Amino acid sequence: MDLYQLARLKSGIKGLDTLLKGGFVAGASYIIQGRPGSGKTILANQLGFNHVGNGGRVLFATLLAEPHDRLFQFLSTLSFFDKEQIGEKIQFVSAFDTLENDGLDEVVKLLRREISRQKATVMILDGLLNARSKAESPIDTKKFISELQGHAAFAGCTVLFLTSSQLEDGSPEHTMVDGVIEMGEEAIGPQTVRRIKLRKTRGSGAISGVHEFEINENGIVVYPRLESLLSPLSSDDQEQLTRLSSGIPTLDAVIGGGLARTSTTLIAGPSGAGKTSIGIQFIGECTPEEPGLFFGFYEAPQRLRMKAAALGFDFRAMENDGALTIAWHSPTEGLIDRLGYELLEIVERKSIKRVFLDSLGGMARVAADKTRVLDIFSALMGELRAQGVTVVATWEIQSLISHQVDAPVPDISSIADNLLLMRFGDAGAELQRRLSILKVRDSAYDPSLLEVVMGGPGISVKKV
Repeated sequence: MDLYQLARLKSGIKGLDTLLKGGFVAGASYIIQGRPGSGKTILANQLGFNHVGNGGRVLFATLLAEPHDRLFQFLSTLSFFDKEQIGEKIQFVSAFDTLENDGLDEVVKLLRREISRQKATVMILDGLLNARSKAESPIDTKKFISELQGHAAFAGCTVLFLTSSQLEDGSPEHTMVDGVIEMGEEAIGPQTVRRIKLRKTRGSGAISGVHEFEINENGIVVYPRLESLLSPLSSDDQEQLTRLSSGIPTLDAVIGGGLARTSTTLIAGPSGAGKTSIGIQFIGECTPEEPGLFFGFYEAPQRLRMKAAALGFDFRAMENDGALTIAWHSPTEGLIDRLGYELLEIVERKSIKRVFLDSLGGMARVAADKTRVLDIFSALMGELRAQGVTVVATWEIQSLISHQVDAPVPDISSIADNLLLMRFGDAGAELQRRLSILKVRDSAYDPSLLEVVMGGPGISVKKV
């Protein structure tokens, strides 16, 4: 039996409609709660201006004393704000004086008239806390919300109540509405992370848990947790194992002829051991027909092009030919989910077949919740595999010569098909770069200790 699908009102806010499984339920009512500065007003106005841009009509009513001119001043810095729509398709009304002088019943009458007069399909009421303070009892609060809901639903209008109060699940307001969205921010060391949570979504599926978001010049962008959307790492379902070159023929010879297509290879080692250089060899094999992506955190593009040139690769020409895309990020700021979505967007848009991720450590460094890192990497690598991408990633370890290995996160080998360990070793009065092959999934390999030779064009390996 086919399930009945409720009509949806899209917010137009990237990521939020994904969390809501298509948007708000049309004609329903929602509470958006969070402390001052959490982003409630921006979210509501972004939804409102997006809605009128799609042909809807919006009534924005406030029970706060703050004048609308001040609100417009702040909204004007955001790209979604369209002054021409004010007074036309989006109407701003203050009910503060009515609330103070005449009470809740008159506020209801005022808003009923405005909904009808404006033919509003969305009503946003800012200042629910003020309405609560004017109510003589919880029953009065319920009555206020119920009467607004009833008229709005009759008029086909979706309602958003904004409040700075941290309402509990059993509060009169929560019991009356169809959904509750909570916004907030948390200080993690010197970093402040904004988070959003769907606490209630009546009659609608939603992605549970806490998700991160940011406010930029375009307004709010929500990043659903990667692991909540992407499938976990799956096994390679190819009927026949196909291989592609690592970019180093002598390495291909000891790992069964090359890397398995759609596999993930992790190269761990200390700084200066040559991890990025091996990645350059791998990505240097890209062509316009099978393009590659260098997704890095430590080597800025210009420096990377110089390093590639020393190994015999013209990255600038490869970029111009469409064979290579370079995406560089600072390892000191950002959101790990945003980075994951950006990587996947580039892969899909440019039909990328090879990715060099330099490094997983740089990406993990910006994660506010370190306990999620393994799940994020597992979901990300699984999605890249599903899209037919072969991945080489690096992780920097601290010890230079000792036998102790610090993995990125516990059980990191569970998401890597191949594990390569680079080290420095004593060779008389010199240090050698050495490579150990710890794991090559579904393939025979030579476990002999190898020396990494960087001389002349490119890199080669040989037994120690």
